[in-house]
Amino acid sequence: MKQCVLVCQNTSCRQYGSAQVLRAFQQANVEVRRSGCLGQCGNGPMVLVLPDEFWYDRVSPSQVPMIAEQHRQQGCPVRPWLYPKFHPDSAR
Repeated sequence: MKQCVLVCQNTSCRQYGSAQVLRAFQQANVEVRRSGCLGQCGNGPMVLVLPDEFWYDRVSPSQVPMIAEQHRQQGCPVRPWLYPKFHPDSAR
């Protein structure tokens, strides 16, 4: 499966600015898709990188360039920003 980024566009994430996060990924020339609810309401904007299933929570548009560069292009997740529920070893 080709790598792509899902950005939740459900009600809760949209209230926290997920539309701007989606736009930032589009501007970074990343294959990105708007997603329905990813089931993590209240922790958004939620971003899920597939197929490796790395989750990012509370993503801001200013974080997108780093995620696009480090994770998508170099294959290294941005550990401090990973969602601790699914990545408990991430440094926060």
